Amino acid sequence: MDAAHTVIHGGDVLVVGRDVAAVGRSLEVPAGTLEIDARDGIVMPGMIDTHRHMWQTAMRGYGADWTLTQYFVWNYLEHGRKFRPEDYHAGNLLSAIEAIDAGVTTSVDWSHGLATVDHADAAVDALEEVPGRFVFGYGNIHAAPWEWANSPDFRAFVERRMKRSEMLGFQLAFDVTGDPAFPERAAFEAARELGVAVTTHAGVWGATNDNGIRLMHEHGFMTPETVYVHAATLSDDSYQRIAATGGHASVSAESECSCGQGYPSSWALRRHGIPISLSVDTSVWFSADPFSAMRATLSTDRAREHHEAHARGETVTNVGLRAEQVVDWATRGGARALGMDGIIGSLEAGKRADVVLVKNERSPAMFPILHPYGHLVFQAQRGDVHTVLVNGRVVKHAGLLVGTDLGRVRRAIEHTIEHLRRSLGEEEWLAGMHPEIPDTKVLDNPYTYTDYADASTHSA
Repeated sequence: MDAAHTVIHGGDVLVVGRDVAAVGRSLEVPAGTLEIDARDGIVMPGMIDTHRHMWQTAMRGYGADWTLTQYFVWNYLEHGRKFRPEDYHAGNLLSAIEAIDAGVTTSVDWSHGLATVDHADAAVDALEEVPGRFVFGYGNIHAAPWEWANSPDFRAFVERRMKRSEMLGFQLAFDVTGDPAFPERAAFEAARELGVAVTTHAGVWGATNDNGIRLMHEHGFMTPETVYVHAATLSDDSYQRIAATGGHASVSAESECSCGQGYPSSWALRRHGIPISLSVDTSVWFSADPFSAMRATLSTDRAREHHEAHARGETVTNVGLRAEQVVDWATRGGARALGMDGIIGSLEAGKRADVVLVKNERSPAMFPILHPYGHLVFQAQRGDVHTVLVNGRVVKHAGLLVGTDLGRVRRAIEHTIEHLRRSLGEEEWLAGMHPEIPDTKVLDNPYTYTDYADASTHSA
């Protein structure tokens, strides 16, 4: 995954310490070097997820039939505060381990339910227990960002925990509602003072829109470090503002298809030249599988291309988006979005050894491998991840995690589920999992930090 998308058949990758020392054929290696046989497989850089609500993994699959509004109501207005710090720890721990198991070596923990700094401490504790590379996106949907980002407790937490190393980065995670007063300014100023990037849900139908982008731009807070998550229902003007300021997008195609943030945006982002990364969003609905993320992104982009052509009475005879571009987004795209492309995202000498071997001799879907990019996007799955290295350390080998006590994680998750079922009551627990909304009932949109309710906040 270098700039030329070089494919080396029958090649070697030499790892020395934490770095890739060489890539090529028939490399000379030091005596005693451990050899991992990658024949009949694909060696690639570790994948990078730029937007994952890791704490929600404790509720895996619970919201399979939710709409985005039901998700907002459940987490924001009703039950999100029932998650204790230990529940955040359990969810983050499971999510971090699952990411590595699937070949995701770097994950952004979009941790947006941190009601207290105790929750934040628990979330970071979990990340530090797992031998992966993480970026902690601090957020708190239960309070206004301009309040929590300037609170003494938050500032003390940053000073105490966020030393920002290669293995644990830091972002602020909050959204802009479009209030003309732009109260989020104080949160952006806090990020600027702390020297950290902002990651924000943008272009989400009924929640964040063009007004938020315009306000960010007019006040000078759109920067190359900013990551715009979803970016699915924006106008050309907003896309142009993102492109002109060098921002990056995070596409969560499975989520956008199911939740209704808007049509997965890669087709629009490509048209405006906006750099793209991929993400899985949340396991409360979706698979948390980078292969599914790549597949959904390529499929929806091509579906849009065909749909637009058919509307013009035309037939697509040559697709515009290729599999290798989507693999690039899953690797180098994430590295660029996080400002880490100098150290991760590709297999090149001098970069960190975040390496994934996709190989499964027991699977009839893993041979023949003729088109490696196409195979990764359309044929492989996370069960085919054979070996994973992070920073030169083997964390998964021969299909098994190394040094991970899944029994301990399972017990922690079971305690969280017991707590939530007891707190909600069995009737409410089941109702949340199987929502039934009367035809005449329209849920209010709770996604606002202020009382501002201009109709424009509900437009695309």
